[in-house]
Amino acid sequence: MHNVVDEAASDFNPKIVPVMREAIVMVQMILYRRLKEDVQKRYQDWSDKEKQWLAGAVINNLFGTEAADPEVNVFAREHRELIEQELRELKERSADLIPHITDALRMQTICDNHEGVHSIPCLLLAKELGLFDQDRVLPMPSTFMIAVRKLGAEYGLVEEMESTVPLVNSQE
Repeated sequence: MHNVVDEAASDFNPKIVPVMREAIVMVQMILYRRLKEDVQKRYQDWSDKEKQWLAGAVINNLFGTEAADPEVNVFAREHRELIEQELRELKERSADLIPHITDALRMQTICDNHEGVHSIPCLLLAKELGLFDQDRVLPMPSTFMIAVRKLGAEYGLVEEMESTVPLVNSQE
């Protein structure tokens, strides 16, 4: 796993890191939305805020990020076992998103590498949870961003991309 990231990072243009980060956040948002809807059904006795915190804490844990809201961090500490259970069940709940999760975690690791941050543990956690397809070919950054944009459009988070290739008039 280290070799793939190191090899990809060496060919990676650091100027695209901010755009890549946006695509990574889009995958996180989609996964959060999916998990939040699922949590809404399963934890009906919880407040909406607690349901949001749970979904957010699971995504933060998977991607190795810390919530900006201190209340979420307190919630995450108090519900550590539940968050771990939700992480273990995420594979079944979001199996169709595994390719996007895999790509987002890899791209995050490459971006982090360029910024001097060591985030391989996120890849290892995802692999352990069955959320990381190690055999998946690492996409080019542009391919990743296009795929994420398409997924974001499916979820109504962004406008669908229009084709920039002119259509040829078949009657000519």
